[in-house]
Amino acid sequence: MKRLRAGVIGVGHLGQHHARHYATLPGVSLVGVYDTDPSRAKLIADRHGVSSYQRIKDLLNDVEIVSVAAPTSAHYAAAKACLEAGKHVLVEKPIAVTVAEARELVDLAKRQRSVLQVGHSERFNPIMQLMRPHIVRPAFIECHRLSPFVERGTDVDVVSDLMIHDLDLVLSFNPGPVEDVRAAGVAVLSSSIDIANARIAFAGGCVANLTASRISATKMRRLRVFQKQHYLSIDFQTRQAAISKRVQGEGTKPTIEVEQFKGGDEEPLRMELESFVGSVASGTRPVVSGEDGAAALELAHRILAAIGAFVQRQADGDVSVAGGASVRSAT
Repeated sequence: MKRLRAGVIGVGHLGQHHARHYATLPGVSLVGVYDTDPSRAKLIADRHGVSSYQRIKDLLNDVEIVSVAAPTSAHYAAAKACLEAGKHVLVEKPIAVTVAEARELVDLAKRQRSVLQVGHSERFNPIMQLMRPHIVRPAFIECHRLSPFVERGTDVDVVSDLMIHDLDLVLSFNPGPVEDVRAAGVAVLSSSIDIANARIAFAGGCVANLTASRISATKMRRLRVFQKQHYLSIDFQTRQAAISKRVQGEGTKPTIEVEQFKGGDEEPLRMELESFVGSVASGTRPVVSGEDGAAALELAHRILAAIGAFVQRQADGDVSVAGGASVRSAT
């Protein structure tokens, strides 16, 4: 069976792991890597015994599938070059900087009949995959994604950097169209928003409350889902979860039964790349499509617009920190 030839554009903190997995995935041959820092590209290439490319177009001449793991600001240009060359692309989240760029990439992938997958790796977290069948018609969703401050990743705001993981997850539960977005956020240690909270109301009645911070003392990755007679709590870090169910006891009063779950040790990124390769090989829609990535980005921009209005109202003295601004859908 022919092996798919793979390349990686951007081999920094995350891209190096794309290269590591491609080097050992069944049915794949890692051909080479590209990075704007030639010494970094050579280091990673030498680690796997592959080529280090000086130009993206030269890499594209030798591969069929590509991971774009460059900084967010470079996602659009790199992914566009790959798609125009007829390659299948996995682009790290967020898919692009602007919604217009994201939509252009989606349309281009369709015209080229190329697979375009977006790297929302939390979908592939073993505990998420274990719990997903239990999530049915959520009524209320609560997400906390908190991290200590590091300089890496501050080229974008915390909504685009961290919260977008949870936006993708929430949208994947099919809660219906977004009806209203309320949000607040502030810049603390960087020039962009470092901590944010958003309340999203969906037309179907579901409400999601999301908090993301990159200035917290400790790390937290938790999702809570409330639905009829069920409460699910998921910890993405420990890969542990619990479902609390209302059950009828032997007497007249119902009781709460708690079932515990533990996810496996598989690396979400490797499972994500396996899924990408499978989509390319079978010609099927990826688990996290370009459309999914564009939808998460569009919702992120709506949240940022609401935060912008909140910040302006703060500057004008019209809102407290506990307030927030709202952006409703057009009717």
